[in-house]
Amino acid sequence: MHILPTADATDAVSNVYAALFSGGSITFSLILYVIIAIALWKVFTKAGHPGILAIIPIVNAIYLIKIAGMSGWFVLLYLIPIVNIIFAIIVAVKLGKNFGKGGAFSFFLLWLFSFIGYFIIGFGSAQYRRA
Repeated sequence: MHILPTADATDAVSNVYAALFSGGSITFSLILYVIIAIALWKVFTKAGHPGILAIIPIVNAIYLIKIAGMSGWFVLLYLIPIVNIIFAIIVAVKLGKNFGKGGAFSFFLLWLFSFIGYFIIGFGSAQYRRA
C-alpha cells in the first residue's frame, strides 16, 4: 500500500522550503554585501577616496572603476550581457595592477573571489599607485 501526500501537505512543505530558502538567501546576500563593503571601504581609503562610498551600491562600482584607472561612465558596460563579464575581468586586472598585484591574483582574487581579494588589498601591505 502506497500513500500519496495530499495537495495540502505538498503545498505546506513547499511553502516551508520557500520560506527557508528565501529568508536564507536574503540573509546570506546581506552578510556578503556588508563584508564586501567593509573590504571596499579600506580599498577606497588606500586609493584616496572617501570610504563611505563603498556602502552605496552603484557609486561603489563607479569609484572602483575610477580606482582601476578608467572613466566612471564605463559602469554602464555592466548592463550589457557577456560584455559585463569581460569588463569585470578587465577592471579586476587593472585594479590589481594599480595595487601592485599580478594577473593571476587579479583574475582569481579580484574577479572570481573578489571579497577575499578586496580584503587582501585593503588590509594588506599593498600600496595604491595609479599606473
